[in-house]
Amino acid sequence: MPTLTELVSSAGRSSAPDAEWLHLVVGDMQLLADLAFSDIVLWVPTEDDSFVAVAHNRPSSAATLFYRDFVGQRIKSEWRSLVTEAFEKAVIVDSSAPDWFEETPTRVRAVPVQRRLSPSNREATNVPIAVLTRHTNLSETRSPSRQEITFNECADELFTMIGAGDFPDVGAPTGPRRGAPRASDGLIRIDVDGITTFASPNALSAFNRMGFTGELEGESLAEVTSALVESQHTVDESLPLVVTGRAPWRTDIEARGVNVSLRAIPIKDRGDRKGAIVLCRDVTELRHQEQELITKDATIREIHHRVKNNLQTVASLLRIQARRSRTDEARDALIQAMRRVSAIAVVHDTLSEGLNQNVDFDEVFERVLLLVAEVASTAGTKVHPKKKGNFGVLPSEYATPLALALTELVTNAVEHGLAGRDGTVEIDAQRTSDRLVVAVRDNGVGLGEGKVGSGLGTQIVRTLIQGELSGAIDWHTLVGNGTEVTIDIPMRWVSTA
Repeated sequence: MPTLTELVSSAGRSSAPDAEWLHLVVGDMQLLADLAFSDIVLWVPTEDDSFVAVAHNRPSSAATLFYRDFVGQRIKSEWRSLVTEAFEKAVIVDSSAPDWFEETPTRVRAVPVQRRLSPSNREATNVPIAVLTRHTNLSETRSPSRQEITFNECADELFTMIGAGDFPDVGAPTGPRRGAPRASDGLIRIDVDGITTFASPNALSAFNRMGFTGELEGESLAEVTSALVESQHTVDESLPLVVTGRAPWRTDIEARGVNVSLRAIPIKDRGDRKGAIVLCRDVTELRHQEQELITKDATIREIHHRVKNNLQTVASLLRIQARRSRTDEARDALIQAMRRVSAIAVVHDTLSEGLNQNVDFDEVFERVLLLVAEVASTAGTKVHPKKKGNFGVLPSEYATPLALALTELVTNAVEHGLAGRDGTVEIDAQRTSDRLVVAVRDNGVGLGEGKVGSGLGTQIVRTLIQGELSGAIDWHTLVGNGTEVTIDIPMRWVSTA
């Protein structure tokens, strides 16, 4: 299905700022649908003076009228005149008679969507940029409850603000959707002085769990919340603005081990604030889960940090032992072991800096090349390393064996292919969605015909690439001189490149 931006762009009459504003509107369409107990559809004008639907939200508080999305469809003929009138006159238009949809009587309201030009003043676009339609089911004849009446009143006020360009509020920060309060979670209505005029049962229950024992209605919401958090050492500085309805922000309050998220929506009439809607949601369990994740992330980072430190200690011990070795063979073996341990430490050092188990392998490989430079200096070789392409982000399951394998291959090229001479080692990484192909080339002496090394380093590389990464590896001599080793690894553990 096309995205909102693609749908708005294909309609042909909306600008980039219009599309950004419509993204904000769509972000609150579910709230509108829940408050209005109605389906809400967003229409944008087309170049042939028609309209196309770019968003559709069904109410969670009532049965939907439309079981199939209208997104991407042109407006139905029975709604076109109503929507056109709202768009051209920039006024809210209600259907004069019930509109029948699949034998169900409905009432349709068309609301023009105005875009504010600047957060600092109330100037809006000369003409609407879209139209919202509200489709209400009239088949249920029961008397509405006080909560339904209040929700509908709040919906009507928000629709009026949308028609004036006062909602969504351009001064509202974009907060995370995770844990955002919804109308069904709890709704509190306060007047311009911050006095509660209505509190839904869920809202009252949330405050009861924090220790409030009275009735919210008739109470100052700011005073109630102040009494609940007075024992807290730290309180979000935005809390007073939220509980008085003066700013369209979100905040959390905590009391007696209960976390409640609050979102304020100031209600305005021609720019003047006349009250606010405060949505509230008990997010105690959600915050506990988030804290557990943070704790686990910190633990994992600390483990990687300690592993890195331990590996570096082992590498240092190997280096000391190598210096004290009396034979060249023992010294070389210890130095190679030290280098391999150091390569693994590089990966753990990178993992200890992040919040997840993925690593930017290009950064890791740049640090691995520093180890190779040390090898070159001890072998009396002047090496010019070149890197082409990108490895991208890899899980640690790939990073550790790949770093170790490439360390072996590049070191082997320096020690054997370029020993005692100037030369170039080129590492070419080509990444696709399902494969990683890496070629390590040098312009050294090359391999003997049909000969591939059989030492420990070669065995390690084969074990890592073929055994751990289920990849393939090939050694061959380049035309003229030099050696090329190609590694082909399937990206079976990676969902995105």
